[in-house]
Amino acid sequence: MTGVLRWGATLLAVSLLVSFVDLGGEGTTKKTSASSSDFRIETPRRLQEEDGKMSSNFSYSSTSGPGPGLVYDFYRDTCPRVELVVKYAMRDLHLRNSTVAPALIRLLFHDCFVHGCDASVLLDRINGSVSEKDAIPNQTLRGFDAIEEIKSRVEAACHATVSCADILVIAAREALLLAGGPYYPVLTGRRDSTQSFYHDAQIQIPAPNDSYAKTLSNFATRGFNDKLTVALLGAHSIGKVHCRFFRDRLYDYDGTGQPDGSIDLDMVAEMRAVCGGGEEAGAETGYYRGWKEEMGFGSHYYWSLLGGRGIMRADQQLTAGRTVKWVREYSAPQDGERKFRDDFGRAMVKLSGLSPLTGSDGEIRTRCSMVLAS
Repeated sequence: MTGVLRWGATLLAVSLLVSFVDLGGEGTTKKTSASSSDFRIETPRRLQEEDGKMSSNFSYSSTSGPGPGLVYDFYRDTCPRVELVVKYAMRDLHLRNSTVAPALIRLLFHDCFVHGCDASVLLDRINGSVSEKDAIPNQTLRGFDAIEEIKSRVEAACHATVSCADILVIAAREALLLAGGPYYPVLTGRRDSTQSFYHDAQIQIPAPNDSYAKTLSNFATRGFNDKLTVALLGAHSIGKVHCRFFRDRLYDYDGTGQPDGSIDLDMVAEMRAVCGGGEEAGAETGYYRGWKEEMGFGSHYYWSLLGGRGIMRADQQLTAGRTVKWVREYSAPQDGERKFRDDFGRAMVKLSGLSPLTGSDGEIRTRCSMVLAS
């Protein structure tokens, strides 16, 4: 009877979806499929109860919807507790090392920006060929071991069923929650790439010193408008940045022999103290520094930008053009934090929906770093 009640509650929640419903044929499980029109998803009560909290409705728009072919609760029949398995694995990982949260969010970004969210960034070299891990923008990525640990737990629960691409998307959401970020629903049904894209990763991942125009263009080609771009970059509010990515801004910006004039002078001194004048291995900083206590996920990133305390050029330039209105909106004392969290959730849904492999495309890896044996 309990199972019937849970199923009924889930169907009631799904019936509240707006603009799309894809009902399977007679005798099949009802699933919800994405469309490009405006829609809203209510998290099924089954997942909310198991998570120990009730979550508010999450509204999508046509600019932030998921990728084609993805559905809600895709693994209902084949691995119904996958999200809980990932959640508890993430909790264990976070207790051991809290830096795993920003690492996995960055890992998801680097995966999805190159040929979509297909777990290609997780692959080791195949037959000696270079992989995305070898690309310069990816050489400081972390979290690969964490994903493999989560994958092993999922495999123990449901062998050869859940893709590494879906595990990475779910893990990134759970990582964000652990870092103090907002909840957003995850659609699943992705499959894993059978190849890695080294050369594309070399040129398609946004660089820390990209110009304002290039940054916006890079995101626009993937369907992000200015608002969602500014919101997504708010992920920089957590985590750390290696000094080598911004050292030129501290000493010899654009060959002037001087620091970047857009940086607050006190900030220059703070960053120099952390990074030094040489090439100290591993030196890094982040937007959590300079406050009375370490800051978690939040809109303090935008306060920093308005105060000339942007660490990377691409961050600070958000205050120099038409995007400054969103920086100001998210840093507003009254409602800025709520607006930022709402929009960040939408941006993450859009990011995780980029060009997924679905249906019979790709494969379901049993180890995330290796393709299946042919």
